[in-house]
Amino acid sequence: MKRFFTTAVALLATVNLYALDSLAVQAIKPVVDPIVVDTLETENKALKVLLFNDGTWRYINPIKAEQDSTIYSRYWDNDNISPYRSVRLDSIPSSVAISLVDSLKHYRYPYVGRITSRYGIRHRRAHNGIDMAIKVGDTICAAFDGRVRFSKATDTGYGTLIIIRHDNGLETYHGHLSARLVEENDRVVAGQPIALGGNSGRSTGPHLHFETRYYGQSFDPERLINFRTGELRRDHFLLKKSYFSIYSRYEQDFNAETERNAAEKKENELSAEKRYYKVRSGDYLGLIAKRNGTTVSALCRLNGIKPTTTLQIGKVLRVK
Repeated sequence: MKRFFTTAVALLATVNLYALDSLAVQAIKPVVDPIVVDTLETENKALKVLLFNDGTWRYINPIKAEQDSTIYSRYWDNDNISPYRSVRLDSIPSSVAISLVDSLKHYRYPYVGRITSRYGIRHRRAHNGIDMAIKVGDTICAAFDGRVRFSKATDTGYGTLIIIRHDNGLETYHGHLSARLVEENDRVVAGQPIALGGNSGRSTGPHLHFETRYYGQSFDPERLINFRTGELRRDHFLLKKSYFSIYSRYEQDFNAETERNAAEKKENELSAEKRYYKVRSGDYLGLIAKRNGTTVSALCRLNGIKPTTTLQIGKVLRVK
């Protein structure tokens, strides 16, 4: 620990801490996923230094998010799993742009494990998250920076459950735990150990149940994370209200979105090839055709007119 402290102090001495808001994170990228071992205060009360078990470090701003929003005050409830019962689905916008990571926000794969059950209908019941195979006692980490809203052993199907609300308003659920390493209202950072895997609640074997929710509405976690690689699919995410349906799975929508994007790309390419001409005084179809390298018959076909049609000044004709 002394080596970590000495390293951090030496680094801090070379940086103007009061100007850090304009700097990108200066942490050294680790080869493997690190674990937080200590937190150091700095001269700037709004910033702290996290030390990891591999000797790397990075800055966090635990105050800024709470000062700039009501994320950690509205619907904040340590006793109820879902405090959003009064929030009507029709009050949520049709789409919400959500920033997952930026210069002071990070991401860490919560657990590296094989997916055993996906989001959707399972045994005629809604399965609102994904399940990952795990051994009892394996370490589970926070995926993003945030605060612990709920940390309890429950008598529900979740068993022992930890819910983290993140700076962007999303909440992540971690169920069937054997031990809790954080308590309600604790501030956590991406990569920080929060629990140990287990088999509590309604479970047929040790596994981690992981959910992503927005205002209490669940959506497929695979929209955010590629669980085969452990990587985020994107830094910024457009959350659509249609995703809140238990029948809306990432893999199904992915194929549709791919086809739709291909169709839009083709349409844009065709649109880029189109050319138009505004009729001026003295213009006639033969002259317009000559100026634009086409023929009268082609102009008539593109615009649904006849060679004898009288052209009005200001009319826009498609010439290609």
